Amino acid sequence: MSPTSLVDAQRLASAPHALAPDLYIGRSALVSGGGSGIGKAIAWLLGRLGARVVICGRSPERLAEAKAAMGEAGLTVAALPCDIRDEVAVTALFDFAERQFGPLDLLVNNAGGQYPQAALDVVAKGWRTVVDLNLTGSWLMMQAAARRWAAAERPGAVVNIVAANSRGMPGIVHSSSARAGLINASQTAAVEWAPYRIRINCVAPGVVETDGLQVYSPEVRAGFAGANPQKAFADPWDIAQMVAFLGSDAAKFMTGSTVTMDGGGALWGELWTTERPDYFAPIAAPP
Repeated sequence: MSPTSLVDAQRLASAPHALAPDLYIGRSALVSGGGSGIGKAIAWLLGRLGARVVICGRSPERLAEAKAAMGEAGLTVAALPCDIRDEVAVTALFDFAERQFGPLDLLVNNAGGQYPQAALDVVAKGWRTVVDLNLTGSWLMMQAAARRWAAAERPGAVVNIVAANSRGMPGIVHSSSARAGLINASQTAAVEWAPYRIRINCVAPGVVETDGLQVYSPEVRAGFAGANPQKAFADPWDIAQMVAFLGSDAAKFMTGSTVTMDGGGALWGELWTTERPDYFAPIAAPP
């Protein structure tokens, strides 16, 4: 385990939270992208609240490291590498989760990713790659969970991690479109699946301080904190606490909702994921 990961694990094992410590005892959860960033924080919190947690992702090394740290902390965890864009792999993942800990109670769709690029320069292959990961993959996971819950006549909850993109996201049009599609898919499925007692909600973070920010240039990253009136980044632990709330019975009358956690960015400021064109530079006050 790297020194950075050890410090991170120590922090996740002791970070304070505002939830009942036994909130998830007797429950099982699956967290995609659980080997790093927001997903790892969510997995840790659910585990600390008593859940049996399955984490998946594309990096076997990150998953193994996250699983080892959680296990050393006394949490109940299993891990399986999975490409959520592959229907066969998704089926195998759910079979694995049920073999490990029985039927799931909560699915957290956190896996995703993007790269900054001007909309005029996005090529078809890049568009498909990002949309398949952020929208299609999440949908396959949602549908796989819902089919099992409906067939077993069991209630279930889905929490999708999307993005605070109500005003668009210049520089990542492919990802912003996919996230908006997932929000609408969640709203639509929330209605169709309500008779099965399946709830679906989304959490839309603004800029969160994770290793994922490294895909953006230093100049762009320098402007991120100024894109909200709090002039700050979210902590993955902030997002994890909201996810744990939405997945619990405390939110049993919430479905089809999107909770925005962007420090007020949608009300003030602007977020550019590529360098802001000169056209959009602030207009100087007249002398």
